[in-house]
Formats: sequence, structure tokens, C-alpha cells
Amino acid sequence: MLHRLLLLPLAPALIVEGRWVRAHTPRLPEPEGARAGVCGDGPDLRLLIIGDSAAAGVGAPTQDQALAGQVSRKLGDHYRVHWHLEALTGRRVDDYLPPNGPLPDFDPDVILISIGVNDVTSSMSAKQWLTKVGQWLGHLRDRYQPALILFTDVPPMDHFPALPQPLRWYLGKRAREFNNGLAPLLRGMRDVVRVSVLFENDPAVMASDGFHPGPEGYRVWANEVLTLVRSRLGDEPAASTGVT
Repeated sequence: MLHRLLLLPLAPALIVEGRWVRAHTPRLPEPEGARAGVCGDGPDLRLLIIGDSAAAGVGAPTQDQALAGQVSRKLGDHYRVHWHLEALTGRRVDDYLPPNGPLPDFDPDVILISIGVNDVTSSMSAKQWLTKVGQWLGHLRDRYQPALILFTDVPPMDHFPALPQPLRWYLGKRAREFNNGLAPLLRGMRDVVRVSVLFENDPAVMASDGFHPGPEGYRVWANEVLTLVRSRLGDEPAASTGVT
């Protein structure tokens, strides 16, 4: 309650800045390129990437330099990767809850999720978001029974160059509230692991819009995914799900 009272004097500035950001931030397109493919050599691994504009690769010039391309290529050094991208700019967690959410005809060993930024900028509370994330994860686990779900933390929005103060501070605070609830939510879900991408306030990892990762940011993200997949699944990922 206290923090809400403290925010009241900032409300007019936050509204004005939010409108300014929407009007002046460049709207980068989703990159051209394949959204499904096979690459690499080794044991089979089926990868589903799902989520918002970052999952879709906004900020990279091509899909090859975006999240899907870099993750599949790095995993391809160890596996024969069958990958599928199901992501769209503007997506929120509500867009993936039944009956709305797309369910690709694909049986993944690994699901990589990026969601939350568009929920942070909405009126949804952290409690509401976490409840819906829990529902979505339950649905994905029941539908696909993957060996591993990688849930990417909401990025540190107080590091986004596109956002002025105090809006940057406020959205960063909201993002932390969302992330802080993930640990208790995921407790007991041994097949769900958080992906924390540490950009350390480095402009070099950001795209020209100051809001999305650039190719270097996607490289950092892909390296973290590779580390988690290798440590969790080793050399026989399909053995956990019966995929051949």
C-alpha cells in the first residue's frame, strides 16, 4: 500500500512518458528468415521457442542472428536440432492461455519461453501474471511433456536506453516484482528452469530501438541456453521424452 501511495505523485509523469515512448521509439520489424528448420549433428533434440517480440527476434536483421538462429546453431554443435519458432510481437501471457494459445503440432524436448515485458507495461499485477504463468506452464507440461522448459526472466527494464526516468525506474521495479515471484512459483517444477540473462547495462547488446536485444544480446542469451541444456540433458535429450 505504501509504495502505491508513493507512486501517486509520479502518475502524471509516467503517463506522459509512456505516451512519448510509444510515439517516438522506432518500431523494428520481426526479422526475415526461416521459423523452423533442422541443423547440427548428434542425438536428436526438438526445440520450441515461444513468446513475444524478443523470442521473435526483433532487434536482429535476420532470424539467423536472432534468438532462434543463434540458439539452434549453438545447440547444433552437440545435437541434431529440430527447431520451431512460435512467437509474435506484442504477445502477453494471456495470448498463450487456452483457448487462445497456439499449440504447434510439434513434440519438443526443450521449450524456451520469453514473455513478460508486455505484461509489465500493462495494468496486470505481478500476482495476476504469476497465476497465469503457472496456468500456462501447467498446460505446456500436460500437452507436450518436455524434458526441459527454460523460462527467461523478464529483462531488467531499468537498463533499457529507450525509457526515460522515472518511467525506466518504475518499469524496472515492476519487472523485478514479476521475477521475484518466479522462485516460489517454480518450486517443485523440476523440469522448469529460469534463464537469467545478464546484460549488465551494456548498450552494445541492445538494438537500435533501445528496447530489444541486438545480435550480441541474442548471442549472450543463446550461450546461457546452451549451458543450461547441456547441464540438464547431456547427450541424450530425446531419451527423456521418447523422441527419436
